[in-house]
Amino acid sequence: MNIRVCLAGATGWAGSALSRGVSEDPEMELVAAISRSHSGRNLGDVLGISGLDTLIYASADEAVSIETDVFVEYTKPEVAKSNTLAALRSNAHVVIGTSGLSENDYQEIHAVAKKVRRGVLAVGNFAITAVLLQKFAEVAAKYIPQWEIIDYAHSDKIDSPSGTARELANRLSKVRESHLDVPLDKTHGHPESRGVRLEGSQIHSVRLPGYVISIDAIFGKHDQRLLLRHEAGASAEPYVDGALLAIRSVGNLIGVHRGLDSVMDL
Repeated sequence: MNIRVCLAGATGWAGSALSRGVSEDPEMELVAAISRSHSGRNLGDVLGISGLDTLIYASADEAVSIETDVFVEYTKPEVAKSNTLAALRSNAHVVIGTSGLSENDYQEIHAVAKKVRRGVLAVGNFAITAVLLQKFAEVAAKYIPQWEIIDYAHSDKIDSPSGTARELANRLSKVRESHLDVPLDKTHGHPESRGVRLEGSQIHSVRLPGYVISIDAIFGKHDQRLLLRHEAGASAEPYVDGALLAIRSVGNLIGVHRGLDSVMDL
């Protein structure tokens, strides 16, 4: 039986590429889509995908009336939590690709997911190179106690830090907190120039034209430095394979799980 998928944000930059990926996957069926700007229309017509006959709804509350196995959240931070909770309460598993949710948001989502015995796979970045960076950084943090994170994105990106940077900080916090030779409260001048202290990591967010999504995890020891970098191009295609893997895998989970590598053999 095919996996029935509802995709919130189906006509966006990343969502439209994933819509094509789901529609072409022989193990999946795109049964509902969400896009306020295109509600009431056929998704295949909007995206120019021949043979795709999926109705677009204006909200998650409307879309979850369609029987769904996996709800994919790919919209905006301000509605991501409510969409996710609505999907869980309709007995769907959820894949979250939207960035900007807080730890408190995830705790609330986890409680509901556990109650309804459904899985939530929250992925800050579906690109395989980003997943590998996170994994390699966890290994590095075991041996190098000092690091900082630089998060790059296009100038109109609303959330800061990015979901990728937040996810990386969360993972590193489970290894240890980064060491600061000069504590932030001892910094002279402007302490905010040192970035934000988030879950034990210093994060600096750069927002400029010319960037899509990039991240550096920089580790330093005396007379040596390790730089781990993920850079994304202008295409959304690198995120499709990872998202399809998440959709296939989330049905085996209960509660919130963070990062694509939680369902990968790494």
